[in-house]
Amino acid sequence: MTKDKPAIGFDTRYHRLKTEIHRRIVETIDLSKLNRWDPQRVRREVRNLAVQHCANAPELLNELEREQLIEEVMSEVFGLGPLDQLMNDPSITDILVNGPHSVYVERAGKLELTPIRFYDDAHLLQIVQRVASRVGRRTDEMTPMVDARLEDGSRVNAIIPPVSLTGPVLSIRRFGVRLGGEDLLANRTMPAEVLTLLRAAVESRVSILVSGGTGSGKTTLLNALSQFIPAEERLITIEDSAELKLRQRHVVSLETRVANVEGSGEIRQRELVRNALRMRPDRIILGEVRGGEALDMLQAMNTGHEGSLTTIHANDTRDALTRLEMMVMLAGFELPVPVIRYYIATAITLVVQLARLKGGKRKVVRVSEVLGTEPAPYDIRDIFGYRQLGVRNGAAYGEFYATGYQPRVLERFQAMGIELPTEMFRERTWADAD
Repeated sequence: MTKDKPAIGFDTRYHRLKTEIHRRIVETIDLSKLNRWDPQRVRREVRNLAVQHCANAPELLNELEREQLIEEVMSEVFGLGPLDQLMNDPSITDILVNGPHSVYVERAGKLELTPIRFYDDAHLLQIVQRVASRVGRRTDEMTPMVDARLEDGSRVNAIIPPVSLTGPVLSIRRFGVRLGGEDLLANRTMPAEVLTLLRAAVESRVSILVSGGTGSGKTTLLNALSQFIPAEERLITIEDSAELKLRQRHVVSLETRVANVEGSGEIRQRELVRNALRMRPDRIILGEVRGGEALDMLQAMNTGHEGSLTTIHANDTRDALTRLEMMVMLAGFELPVPVIRYYIATAITLVVQLARLKGGKRKVVRVSEVLGTEPAPYDIRDIFGYRQLGVRNGAAYGEFYATGYQPRVLERFQAMGIELPTEMFRERTWADAD
């Protein structure tokens, strides 16, 4: 006597049907041609095919379920499957997929688990491979890691087995509404005095290094500062993954390229910086300095490209300059340390330190002026800062302060016709109102 096979649950049958319909659509339409076809026409054809295939399973689906299945198939073909509803939520800044049944998002600086689920590892891997293929890359055992950029500018990182021991892992950093200087004042990232100083620095062609940890808002600040660059200037941006969205019209955006599967074709930031110098830029904006391109960037700042901007991963101002030293050494030239420090001190005038505090708030925690290398290693004077006083309701609170130091760069401002009141540098504090 044989045992009856256990009944297959509705969720399993539903997923199998969705997978089968997706497979049939892929076999029917050459998806590699989608980008060359009229988008509306393609969506109509795919939807019609999905409707036809759903009609062949009337015993499984009612009308509401059938419409839901059709929408999910469309999402599988054109989007990110279960993640599409998260991508449509402007309040989400990060989507973190730790596996098919563990999807987190960040809202307002806080992580939260979502009910979003993939059916299994194969389903998640299918989405990862689609993202990679759209930017001409691939993911397999030989290339288990991939960085990509979605059409909306979101940055994607994916890791699959055997490197990831828990299955495919996907991280999406989203870039929502572009914030300007006034927005950063409104959300208390900085007080008005700091923004006034940074605006004058940008307009006066003073080179600025923005430093901070992951997710501290470096790119957001860089975008905001770029709005103060005169419209007539020619700007060249260089990034690993294009995130900057400058408002000026005369902008050339360059992006690095990873090596192909044969190990050739890689284009690094250093090559792009060198090439940018031949393109008659007024300023170069380097999204993030990470290696030997630091030397080329400093040379550019010291030879007629003042007012250039860049960011660096570091936890404080001095650490940022030390890391910059190490990156210059990666350029392959055996320069004496005093020479490297002189290069840095003469190229970088202001260092802006950002931090992401408990509760998700981003703050400008220090604005400093680099005066030279005596006393060693650097003569750094803090102008403005922020001190955390405690934690209330799960969020940090504190106060901004002015040190009382009047920066030497005020002379540069005056020469450029920009007058700042000395009163704004008077030693005092501002309560963090939020």
